[in-house]
Amino acid sequence: MEQSQLFKDEGASEPNRPISQKAEPAFAAFVAIDWADQIHYWSLRAAGYEQIERGEVKNTPEAMEVWAAQWSARFASRPLAVALEQSRGPLVAMLSKYQQLHLYPVHPLTLAKYREAFFSSRSKSDARDADLLLELLCKHRDHLRRLEPDTVEMRTLQFQVENRRKLVDERTAVSNRLTSSLKMYFPQILVWFEDVSSALVGDLLLRWPTLAELQKAKPRTLQMFFQQHNCRDLEKTEQRIQQIRTAIPATHDEAVIVSARSVVSVCVRQIEVLRQAIVDLERQIKEIAHKQDDWKIFESLPGAGEALAPRLMSSMGSNRERYESANQAQCFVGIAPVKEASGNTQFVHMRWACPKFQRQTFHEWAACSIPHCGWAKAYYDELCERGKKHHTAVRALAFKWMRILYRCWKDRQPYREEVYLASLAKRRVPMQRLVKSVQMR
Repeated sequence: MEQSQLFKDEGASEPNRPISQKAEPAFAAFVAIDWADQIHYWSLRAAGYEQIERGEVKNTPEAMEVWAAQWSARFASRPLAVALEQSRGPLVAMLSKYQQLHLYPVHPLTLAKYREAFFSSRSKSDARDADLLLELLCKHRDHLRRLEPDTVEMRTLQFQVENRRKLVDERTAVSNRLTSSLKMYFPQILVWFEDVSSALVGDLLLRWPTLAELQKAKPRTLQMFFQQHNCRDLEKTEQRIQQIRTAIPATHDEAVIVSARSVVSVCVRQIEVLRQAIVDLERQIKEIAHKQDDWKIFESLPGAGEALAPRLMSSMGSNRERYESANQAQCFVGIAPVKEASGNTQFVHMRWACPKFQRQTFHEWAACSIPHCGWAKAYYDELCERGKKHHTAVRALAFKWMRILYRCWKDRQPYREEVYLASLAKRRVPMQRLVKSVQMR
């Protein structure tokens, strides 16, 4: 089976227009801002005029307030289209509070390629970039996607699930540094305990940072310590205590021990802070997600659980007009592949220009659904039997899952596996053998 066929589904095709949006208002003027850390350069063209006005504004809330107020007074609070190189950031946050400004984010790579098309020397200036952004906004606005913020609750959920992932990644990075330092002078910890980022290991290293200090502790003291950390397996506890007594130091070099011990102390405290922060974020995410009307849809998805269901919900959002079809959602998220063809050559590859966190969310969910959904496991196994690699098969499965989720999301109905299997049988799609294998279980 070719890769292009893996993602083929009923009615699936590359969209020939941007994601659906509400009809734009009659703009009084078009503005482009080339943002910077200190000073933003802007270009403006009033509707119906060719003349371009240029200027600069400081990157402070006070300066932006004056800047926005002067356009509000000049154009009588009529709507203005604003192009900028951010879809999220401090400038977007400052401009979003002005209702008359309609933001059109432009990808930095889009501007860079547009600049290169007209200036092959690759000369660059902030003022020129503002003019190019203005030209993109005025002449190619139909290819840009106007920023339409979701509800406050949904955007908060999106920020929080992304923050959680960042903290988890940071905890992993610190855990790796901790592991590297322990290998230098105290490698036994990595054998005695499975998770070096756990509270048990952290508290042990803070109390006994070296093997020599740990071996001085009395057996009764160690037993009480393990009991206080919910180590109820007495046999395993005795085994650990015996291993501590018979352990041999990895090194006697004081320079190595002192330096590594300092790093371990810092890493343990960092992990403790990150662990508590992750717990707090998970509590906030759960509270926000469970209050949403769509929670019943996402909690019904096989394999989603408390971690992935809020991520899936924030990826889809609450605006049902955001996508006109499942294929638009698949392409935007990055699950749908990209086909490149030139002459007699054509090939299909995964989509790179997409929100990576959202693509990873659907990829992880598809993988987690395999042990919880009969037809998903059967489909994945069939692809693997045909020689497809794990991630290729998971992306193909995620492609199908997104079509199902899109319909559930549009209809505001939770997922029901029997309904999907009945739909497959009714349409006689090429999964009948998989359906039969599921029904025989």
